[in-house]
Amino acid sequence: MTRLFNDPTDFAEELVDGLVAAHQNRIRRVPGGVVRADRAAPGTVAVVIGGGSGHHPAFGGLVGAGLAHGAAMGDLFASPSARQIRSVAEAVDSGGGVLLSYGNYAGDVLHFGLAQEQLRAAGIPCRSVAVTDDVASADEARRADRRGIAGDLVVFKAASAAAEAGYDLDEVARVAAHANDRTRSFGVAFTGCTLPGAAEPLFTVPPGRMAVGMGIHGEPGIGEQDVPTADELAELFVTTLLAEIPADVTETGDRRAAVLLNGLGSVKYEELFVVYRRVAALLAEAGVEIIEPEVGELVTSFDMAGVSLTLTWLDDELARFWQAPADAPAYRKGGATQAGGTAPTGPAAGTAVHVTGSAAQAGTTDSAGSAGTTPGEQVGATAAEQAGSSVPATEESRAAAVRVLAALTAVRDAIEDAAEELGRIDAVAGDGDHGIGMTRGARACVDAAEAAVDSGAGAGTTLGRGAEAWADRAGGTSGALWGAALTALGAALGDQSRPDGPAVVTGVTAAETAVRRLGGAEVGDKTMIDVLTPFASALSSQITAGIAMPDAWGSAAVIADQAAADTSALLPRRGRARPLAEKSLGTPDAGAVSLALIVRAVHGVLTDR
Repeated sequence: MTRLFNDPTDFAEELVDGLVAAHQNRIRRVPGGVVRADRAAPGTVAVVIGGGSGHHPAFGGLVGAGLAHGAAMGDLFASPSARQIRSVAEAVDSGGGVLLSYGNYAGDVLHFGLAQEQLRAAGIPCRSVAVTDDVASADEARRADRRGIAGDLVVFKAASAAAEAGYDLDEVARVAAHANDRTRSFGVAFTGCTLPGAAEPLFTVPPGRMAVGMGIHGEPGIGEQDVPTADELAELFVTTLLAEIPADVTETGDRRAAVLLNGLGSVKYEELFVVYRRVAALLAEAGVEIIEPEVGELVTSFDMAGVSLTLTWLDDELARFWQAPADAPAYRKGGATQAGGTAPTGPAAGTAVHVTGSAAQAGTTDSAGSAGTTPGEQVGATAAEQAGSSVPATEESRAAAVRVLAALTAVRDAIEDAAEELGRIDAVAGDGDHGIGMTRGARACVDAAEAAVDSGAGAGTTLGRGAEAWADRAGGTSGALWGAALTALGAALGDQSRPDGPAVVTGVTAAETAVRRLGGAEVGDKTMIDVLTPFASALSSQITAGIAMPDAWGSAAVIADQAAADTSALLPRRGRARPLAEKSLGTPDAGAVSLALIVRAVHGVLTDR
C-alpha cells in the first residue's frame, strides 16, 4: 500500500516537484511536465514522451541527454491532457519538429493525437509513435491494439538517440516505429497496486496464485496460475516471447536482442537477478546474443508486485542507438554530455545505472487519434487566462450561466459522492481511476465556470471554459470526451439568448457527435455512448412532443439510468477494459454509470425553481 502522501489529489503534482528538486542539474519543470535543464542544438528533433504518473522511472525520470527532451506527466494512471503535452512540446521545440511517443492506451491516443494536430496547426512539424509491445493484450494479427508497457524504454531511447545523432523528424519517427515493431513484452503480478488514499488495491490475487498478462495501470491479468519458482517464471517469459519473433528477424537470422527484466514496483532486485540468471541461460540456449541487458525498475505500476520481460530484436542501427550514452534522472549509460555538450553521433557501449532519489546527483506512424479536430476538441487557454476577456453576453444568457454553474456544481457534488464506487466499477476490468479522474475534472470545471460567471460570461462561454478545465485537469479518456461534449454543448447554447428546449437538444446532440467522433465508439461498445445516444434521442422526442424541459429531461434520465445498467451485459470493445472483456460481464461500464449520474444531478437543478 501507499503510506506516504498528503492530499491524494495533490500526489502527482507533489511528486513532480520532488523529482525536479532532486535533479535540478538534469531537468526543470514547465507547465504540464518536465524538460531537460539544457536546450538542444537548433534544428534538433525534440522527443516528447509521456503518460500518467505512477510509473517511475517513466516518464519524468527518462528525460535527459540521450533520452527524451521532455515528458508530459498526467495524474496517477491518467494520460496528460492535450494542453499539457502541447506545453511541453513547445518548451523543447528547437526548430526540427517534435516526435510524440507514448503507450497505446485510449486516453493517451486521444490527448497525444489532439496535441499533434494543435502543434501542426501552430506550425510545428509533429509525428507520433504509440508503443504496442504487450503480447498479452492482443494477438499478433492485432498488434496495433496492444498496450505499451516496459517496451516504452527501448522505443524512447532509440528515438532519442536518433535525434541526438542528427536524424530529421521523419527518420526519428521511422526509428521509433522500427524499434516498436521489433519489441515484445510479457508480464505477471503477485499483488495489485494501491493508489494514494485508497483502502484497497485495484485488484487482488489469491494467495499462491499469479496474475498473468499484466498491464501497467493496475488492470487485472488476462488469467491466473499458481506462483512458479524463479526458474519456471523465466521459462514462461522466454517461451512466450520466443514464440513471436518478428518476421524480418527470422528472415535475416540476426539474433541480437536488448533484454529488459523489469520490476513493476515492489519485487526486490535480488529476486529479479535470480530470475534473470535463468532468462539469460535460456536465451543463450536459443542462440540469442544479449546486448547490454537491463535488470531493475524501468516502467513500474506504483507498488505492484510484478515482473515483466521485454525483448527488442536489434539490427546494426537499433544496436547502436540502444548502446548510445544517456544521462537522465533515473537512467544513465556511458558518457552522455550535459548542458552545452554535443550530441552523440555513433555507437558507444556502456553499463547502465539505475538511479533513484537524490543519489542521481552523483552521477513512423501518425497517431491513431490524430484525425482532424473539431471545435469540441480544441484545448485553449485556462479559465484564469481568459477571465478578463469574456465574450459579450446578453442579460438572458448571463442569467442562464448562473443556472449552468448550479448544474455543474451539482454534477461535481454527485461525482464526489460516487467517486469510490466509480473507481470500484472501473477496477473490475480497468485501472480503477475513473472516480478520481472524474472528480478532478468536475472540480476544475466548476472553478473555471465560477470565474467565467464572475466575469460576466454567458451560458455558452461558461460551459466552454468549464470544458477546457475539465479536459486539462482530468486527463485520460474521460477528460478528453467530457471536454469535447461540454464544449459542443456550450457552442450550441451560445451567449446571446436564454437557452430553450430545442437549443438544449441541439447541444446534447452535438455533444453526442463530438464524443462519437473523438472516441470512435458506437452503441454496443460498452462506453458512455451506450447512455448518451439513447438519452439524446429520448430528450429530442420529448421536446419535439412539447414536453417542458424539466419533465423531458427527467424522462430521458430514466432511460439513461436503464441504459447504464444494461451495459453490464455487454463486452467492452474499446479502452483498457477490452483485453479483459470477460471479466467485465455482469458489471456496468464506469463511464456509462457516471454519465447517468450526471444526467440525474442536472435534472435536480432543472426541477429546483
